[in-house]
Amino acid sequence: MAHITCNAQLPAVMRRNTALLLKGDAFKKMTAEQWAHLRESKPFVGVLLCGSEEQLNEVDQSVAGVPDIYLLPEDYTYLAEGDIVRLNPQGERISTLFRKSSPSNSILLTERCNHLCLMCSQPPKRVDDAWLVDEALELLGLIPRDTVNIGFTGGEPTLHGERFIELVEAAKLNLPGTALDVLTNGRAFKNEAFAARLAQVRHPNLQLGIPLYSDDPVRHEYVVQAEGAFDETIQGILNLKRYGVRVEIRIVVHQQTLPRLVQTCEFIARNLLFVDHVALMGLEITGFTRANLDILWADPHTYRDTLSEAVEVLRTYGMHCSVYNHQLCLVNRDVESVYRRSISDWKNEYLPQCEDCSRKSECGGFFSTQILHRHSKHIQPFQA
Repeated sequence: MAHITCNAQLPAVMRRNTALLLKGDAFKKMTAEQWAHLRESKPFVGVLLCGSEEQLNEVDQSVAGVPDIYLLPEDYTYLAEGDIVRLNPQGERISTLFRKSSPSNSILLTERCNHLCLMCSQPPKRVDDAWLVDEALELLGLIPRDTVNIGFTGGEPTLHGERFIELVEAAKLNLPGTALDVLTNGRAFKNEAFAARLAQVRHPNLQLGIPLYSDDPVRHEYVVQAEGAFDETIQGILNLKRYGVRVEIRIVVHQQTLPRLVQTCEFIARNLLFVDHVALMGLEITGFTRANLDILWADPHTYRDTLSEAVEVLRTYGMHCSVYNHQLCLVNRDVESVYRRSISDWKNEYLPQCEDCSRKSECGGFFSTQILHRHSKHIQPFQA
């Protein structure tokens, strides 16, 4: 695991856990003396040369003898000073773990899950991935302390049990000023002692995002493909709030949740009024969603009035709510006050017709997979 620097002259004493990144013409401008210095001084843990195929083909013999050279295609040009990567010398591959400039960094804790959600974007695997916890603990020690927000995601992070608590403790210790968002199905917190244990960490800015897809147990359990999940999720939410842990309820809007969307919001308002936030989310077309698209996809244009009604229910009860992952021109004006730009920058795109939209800067755009597979045909750019 290594920090990235673009400074080839970084003092040798500062090169521990640091990789040198040279992009485009930067590595072509390196002099023979500079390459010699890299060979002879204490080395970086890796030297990353990133550019077009033509540029990489022109890498000459001057790099010979420089240890741990990685040739990266243009796909990696987003890498920059302060990012954190995992280096795999055997396969000469890298994985990006943290981007300093991104407001939406998430740490994958496991690919295992006790749900098989119809629209899961990270299909679960039956693997022993305890090593991801060790990597996360190391990563938490490298992330800059001025980072505003990070997330823990999966799979289902709580399947790590006590080690999950250890990770939250490490986040508090290493990043005391950084908000921590955890995506979990909440079922593990049906165990009141586990909920109490998490609360005892006293993380200053922790929130758990827990999905609840219907007020009807049968419908919720069909969506998550897990028997008994509804009761355990509700009990988990109750236990977490009993101990003062912040909870956000998440509802992904699609064909299977739409018929009861308004009733689900009424159920939340009447029975779970004490949760901290409710998020109504658009569909990301990846993972299991692609296989189940015909029973999931609903055009936001067709349900905009239902979305307005659901938001109005939550606002009437004084609940904090937001609409995520939608396009601004496909929601009614009464929803705009809770509309959020929420799609992570690395998977966010716009259609060609959006270029002339006068409100593009306010719009969350599309998931890249929506552009590729299916999106509303009612996109209408706003005119100045």
